[in-house]
Amino acid sequence: MLTLLVFGVVYVFVGDQSLIMFAKRGGEIRRNEQQRDMYRKGALEKQRQIKNLNNLDSLEKFARENYYMHTSNEDIFLVEEE
Repeated sequence: MLTLLVFGVVYVFVGDQSLIMFAKRGGEIRRNEQQRDMYRKGALEKQRQIKNLNNLDSLEKFARENYYMHTSNEDIFLVEEE
């Protein structure tokens, strides 16, 4: 009985193959998978934006919104929202 008890304690608490380390690695894997999914979503969004920039109207809209570009006969007024 003592042998089983010692084996049980060693199995749960000691070493790289213990149940505690197994639980920690499981949590780490879940966090890494969530981070991977987040980066994949971001990459897909950027690919969609790049694809949209092939259209001249979309490219002009992007330049106007992000870089405040305009034609020579236009004035730009920036309004800050609070």
